[in-house]
Amino acid sequence: MTTPRTIGLIGGMTYHSTVNYYTGINDGVAAALGGHHSARILLTSVDFQDVRVFQDTGDWDGAGRFLGHEATKLVQAGAEAVAICTNLMHKAAEQVQRCVKVPLIHIADAVAHQAKQRGLKTLGVMGAKWTMLDQFYSDRLATHGLTCVQALPRDVDTTNQIIFDDLTFGIVREPSRQALLGVADRLASAGADGVVLACTELPLVLQDGDGTVPFLDSTACHVAALLDFVLGNWRQS
Repeated sequence: MTTPRTIGLIGGMTYHSTVNYYTGINDGVAAALGGHHSARILLTSVDFQDVRVFQDTGDWDGAGRFLGHEATKLVQAGAEAVAICTNLMHKAAEQVQRCVKVPLIHIADAVAHQAKQRGLKTLGVMGAKWTMLDQFYSDRLATHGLTCVQALPRDVDTTNQIIFDDLTFGIVREPSRQALLGVADRLASAGADGVVLACTELPLVLQDGDGTVPFLDSTACHVAALLDFVLGNWRQS
């Protein structure tokens, strides 16, 4: 009988989406192994307010040290791989990876895998402003042969505002949903054949099938990759 590997999750960014990681991985293990099997998960759930200070001040080195410390604690407790349960904080992923000797399973690699499985080649990215504008996310997708469409400046601002004013508090409003659908439609009109929901809170308000092109739920993509690791099916990208 397969013994699930132990995964370490750095969560709390925000706790609304971390819940989906916990349940998604456990549901996958239960379905794959049957019986009373569940996932071996080590979770450190940070105070998101601390992370917001790093974001607002642009202290990405400090963010890397902060998350690297959390990753180290997980590995010391027995994690065989670690994951950052958010898209934006992968801006510090390389620094976090240097802190530990186990794999850091990158969310953009997981998104790229699912995009290629679905035959998508050109992606629009919706998320926090740093995820949409900085190169850390699009460059990682590019290593998998994928190209990205740049959102309009006003759409970057709209998406970022809805994320931090509504979704990080768990607030879902129909006007926000309609505004985000408009952003996705304009990315599709600009040439995207798929749109990445590259904020783990965006699936609270948008789901695949809502737009004119496929939506890639980054949380679900990441959970699938983590489940592969837990079940022994994951390979380093």
